[in-house]
This record gives sequence, structure tokens and C-alpha cells, in this order.
Amino acid sequence: MKQLLQNMRDGQAEVVDVPVPTPHAGQALVKVSASLVSAGTERMVVEFAGKSLVGKARSRPDLARQVINKMQREGVAPTLQAAFNRLDQPMALGYSSAGTIVELGPGMDDFKVGQRVACAGGGYAVHAEYNVAPLNLLTPLPDNVDFESAAFTTLGAIALHGLRLAGPQLGENIAVIGLGLLGLLTVQMAAAAGCRVLGIDIDPQRVRLAETFGIQACSRDQAESRSQTLTANRGFDSIIICADTPSNDPVELAGLIARDRAKVVATGAVGLSFPRKVYYEKELSFINSRSYGPGRYDSSYEEDGLDYPLGYIRWTEGRNFEAVVDMLASGRLKVREIITHRFPIEAASEAYQVITGKQQQPFLGVLLTYPEAGDLAASKVINFEVPSSVSQSGVVKLGVLGAGLFANATLLPAVRGNKSIELVGIASAGGLHAQHSGKKFGFRYACSSGQQILDDPAINTVAILTRHHLHADLVTRALGAGKHVFVEKPLALNKEQLEAVARAKQAAPQQQLTVGFNRRFAPLAVTLAHFFCERSEPLYLHYRVNAGYLPLNHWLHDPEQGGGRIIGEGCHFIDFLAFLAGAVPQSVHAAALPDGGKYHGDNLSMTFTFPDGSVGVVDYLANGDRSFPKERVEVFGGGKIAVLDDFRKLELVENGRKHSVKNAQDKGWKAEWAAFAGAVVSGGPPTIPYEQLFGVTRASFAVVESLQCGERIEI
Repeated sequence: MKQLLQNMRDGQAEVVDVPVPTPHAGQALVKVSASLVSAGTERMVVEFAGKSLVGKARSRPDLARQVINKMQREGVAPTLQAAFNRLDQPMALGYSSAGTIVELGPGMDDFKVGQRVACAGGGYAVHAEYNVAPLNLLTPLPDNVDFESAAFTTLGAIALHGLRLAGPQLGENIAVIGLGLLGLLTVQMAAAAGCRVLGIDIDPQRVRLAETFGIQACSRDQAESRSQTLTANRGFDSIIICADTPSNDPVELAGLIARDRAKVVATGAVGLSFPRKVYYEKELSFINSRSYGPGRYDSSYEEDGLDYPLGYIRWTEGRNFEAVVDMLASGRLKVREIITHRFPIEAASEAYQVITGKQQQPFLGVLLTYPEAGDLAASKVINFEVPSSVSQSGVVKLGVLGAGLFANATLLPAVRGNKSIELVGIASAGGLHAQHSGKKFGFRYACSSGQQILDDPAINTVAILTRHHLHADLVTRALGAGKHVFVEKPLALNKEQLEAVARAKQAAPQQQLTVGFNRRFAPLAVTLAHFFCERSEPLYLHYRVNAGYLPLNHWLHDPEQGGGRIIGEGCHFIDFLAFLAGAVPQSVHAAALPDGGKYHGDNLSMTFTFPDGSVGVVDYLANGDRSFPKERVEVFGGGKIAVLDDFRKLELVENGRKHSVKNAQDKGWKAEWAAFAGAVVSGGPPTIPYEQLFGVTRASFAVVESLQCGERIEI
């Protein structure tokens, strides 16, 4: 299918062929007929992408600070590589579309194939021939609402939410500053709510357009005098700012024309330097409107399909969508009059030349249109012509499930160039990232269905790089399909999943299985382990992790999806202790700092005991400074000491002598894959003993149990 993508590195917007996405549970696949280009949000993205690296840093000092912190922690070269990898990821543009459902995932009983719908949401209602949209971001369309009008639904919900925040009453006076798309929708809604409305804009054409809707409107210069006339010198009860400008003038004007104790609501992106005198004297309330309404940015609502009770939250974003569609159907909201441009998806880049001013044309509603559906099944796979320079014929025929940032920035670069590995197919649910990775790294095809990879007889090895909740099921299915399996940590999120994996492995004794515990393969880690290889007494092991803060709503904290930070990431460090001790821990006692409403059980100390009497401590901390190095390992035993600093420097101390080894940071990804490919080729023993793969996972479960009960747990 055709999809419009923005390259954040070079600023180019282009239409490319990507696999049609595959809907999962709670999602529908929609054949798009029309999508609306946002002259505000999307223009800002395109303009940001077009800036130089220095320009990007100046416009986003918060991101520049993160880069500087990473440089201090990891060095210049790895930081620049990580930054370029992130900028290299294609960005899907668009968030408002309409079309027809052609496929449904499980749990979509309220919808049916062939139903006409409006779609919403960044990452879902994108500019593409097909959209995958979740339950709460789909709105059924009545027969009298055409697709082009329905494509305005999401933007209409933004306008409606801003109006609801103002809380207008019948007969009140409302001023709307800025008569672009958002403003023209807002003035119509305010009038439909029974308010007296004045629209204000610096563009005479937009003022005249508002008047064609029966709305009183004026220029910026006339705003103060018209407001006095319209409100009998009382001032407006509410002012809604829909302008898109860095200037503070809209905020200043709102203060001048507001009545005493009025509300000012900003739905547009404007300067926010307030004139204290007028806002203080009138005791004005200022509200920044956040997108479509309650539910926005809540993954449980948008991704999981959990609705808010009607009695507590009357107007969610989904119910706002329904209200907008109802206004379109009744004729109270008119949008066809504000459509100024239509472009077929093949010419979508021209739309961005219009909204960024490169064509110097006046515009309002800019729509993209799409052809009729083709062969849906065939469109879910994109084949590439692999250049001879990257064509491989390795024994390991690799298929990859998941094509996110980790895959592109870390794992696939580690795999590329290994002559034992042939890159065959790569899948991602949305198709977009699989297409990008497949083309970049030289895969033979990209697709949106993981089952395609599992069923492909040309693939004998599968790498699972998805989010954590999918790992165990995909491992069992891949083993059942006769594939060797590499799965990024964790192996499983609970005991039931782990038991299912164990049964699958027992039924496939010839298949290699490993987990992405890469640190044990790092060159300095191997040197460290060799330093203590002839020990005759237990070790004391201490691993300090400056993990960094994660927001409470991050998916990794979700026990169902990410497993929490200990199961989801802490297993790395438990495995490293097991690697050095040569065995799985026998017991653990964990204690955590209070969360204080800021953390999520991710400031803790874990003390493990091992069969030979060794003791290992992992201090996992989210309350530090990210500019400080992330990891430090100290090992004491047999008259020796070793200190490993962030996999960049190793100090070995013995008999009063210190030996230091320094390398560029290498956490072992290439060596890990070289070892795994070698095991697949030779059919030899696993790269990590299976008792350690499963035992380390059980140990991570035991840490969580110890935190819950406050006692030592036998593993």
C-alpha cells in the first residue's frame, strides 16, 4: 500500500510502498478513502524535520540535553550513532481519516466488515491506503456523512473539547481568536450551542468565510471595538484561542476582551507570556486544551479499549468523535466549504509544500484521497531486490519479529555482516517499520504478519524483538514450527508462560533457544570471568545499575505488557551474576525504597545466594542522574578484585598489581549473535545453559515476590 512518511533526518516527505498492517485484538483494518492534513501539528513536524542538526537542537533544547547527558555517560561516537538511528526512523504523518472496515481483530463485536467509520489518533489514522485503528478510536458513520467530511472528525473533536473546557452556557458571548481550520469548526460549534459568537482573524478572506456560516467576524484591528458592541461593554464570557503563532498577541488580546473572571482556553499553539496586569485584575482563568478529550494519552483507553464510565466522564474523546459526526450528519457543522485542496496519495508530498508555504497558496482544508482496494492479502508482503553486495547465503536463515528502535539501532547492526546469517524476512504489526528495516538491512521481504515468518519454510531461525507480553507465546509457536529461537529478554512474564516455554523446548530438543543476555558475551566480561576461572572460594559480586527514571505510564511498568522493570530489564543483571558465579541463584531477598508516588518499585536492592556460597547484590536505581555511567560491577574473591565500569574499562587487581583494560563500550551484541549462529550451524550446546536461561527468569519472579512479602524467597 502507499503511505506518506516523514524522514526526520533529512526532512524529506515521501510516499512509499509498505505492507498493509495486520489488526490485532481490539483493532480494525480500515480501507481509507480520505484523510485530513493538519496545517498545525503536521506542519510543525515537517518544519522541524527540515532543520539542520543545530536547528533541531535549538528548537528542542530538552532533547539536546538528553544527547549531552548520553555523551557524558557513553562517549561521543555511540551517542551520535544512537541519535542518527533515532532520526533515521520513518515517521507516519496524519491523525484523522475515514474509510471502510475490511478486516477485524478479535474483540470487535460492535463493528462489522463493510462498515463505514471515521478513524482517529496519531500512529493509527495516518496518511495511508489502510489504517489499523483500535476500538475507542473508531466512530461509525451514518449514510449521509461522506468520507471527505468524516475525515474532519478528529480535528472537530479537538475544537469540541476546547469548547467544552470553556463551559459555555446558552446565550453567553464567545470569542474565537484565529479562523483557520480549528477556529472555523469552533465558531460553528459555539453557535450551535446557542452562544453569540465573534470570530477574529488577521486574514480578511477567513473573516469573510466565517461570515458565510452566519457568524459575526472581524479583523484583529476591529476586535476590541466589536467586542464592546457585541457584549454591551461587559466583555466575553469565554475566549477560545485557535491561532497558530509563537506571538503572545492572541493571549494579550484575550485578556483585553474578556469579562471579569472569564475563561481563556488555548487549543492552538501560541505564545504563553501573560500580561499580568489584565489577567490579575480580571482574575482570568487560563486553560491549555489537551487534544481530543479525556482518554487521550491513556494507553488503557486508546490501546486496550477500556472506556470511562458515562456517569463520571460524560465526554471522552470517543464520545466527542460521536458528537462531531452527529453534527456533520445534522448539517450543524459544515466542512465541505472549507476544503481548498485535494491530492491523491501518490502526490501527497505536494500537500506539504502547500501547508509549509512553499507554493505560496492560501489554504484551509487539505485532503488526501485514495484509490479503491486491491489484493489485500498480497499487499501484506513487500519484496525487495537485494543487491549482490549484501546478498548472503548463510546457514542461519533469519526471520525477525519486531522492527522497533532496538532492532534498528542495536540488534540488526550486530547481525549484519555475519556470513553465517542470511536475512530473509522481517515483520512488524504496522508494516511500516518492517519495510524500513527490511530495505535498510537487506532482507528479502517485509510483512505485517508474524505468522508469515513462522510459516516460511525458507526461515530456520527466528529473532523475537517485540514487546515483552508477546515473547513467551511467540517462542512456543516458533519452536513448534521447527525454528531456532533468539528472544530478546525477558523469556516470559510469569510462571505459567515460562512453563509453556519449557514444554515447547522439551518437545523440540534439536532447536536452539537463547535469550538476549548479551552482557555475558561482552569482551571485558569474558576477560573478567576468566580472571576468576580458577577460584577455589566463593565470590562477592556487586552490580550497581543507574537505570534512570521512567514515567509511571511507560509500558514497561505495565505488569501485563512490560512485566515491570525487574522482570523486563533486571533479569539482565541477574544473568550476569549467574554467568560469573557459574550457577543460578538459590535464594533472593529484595528491599525497595518508598515510591512516593513518583517511582514504580524500581529503586531496590536484591541480594542473591548461590550454591557455592557466593553472594551477589544488584542495586537497581531509577532515582539517579542519567549523565552518570549506567553500570558498574565489582567482584571480590580469592585475593583478587575486579571492577568493570560500564563495559568500557576493566581493572584487575592481584598480588598488589593493577592491570587496566580500556575499550570502546561493547556490551556483547555481536559476540552474542556470533555464538548463537555458531550453535545453530554446528548443532552444539546452547550458548547459555538452559538451566540458567530458565533459572534467571525464575529468579526475577522471585525478586518481585520478595518485594511483595518482605521475606527471603527460595528460587
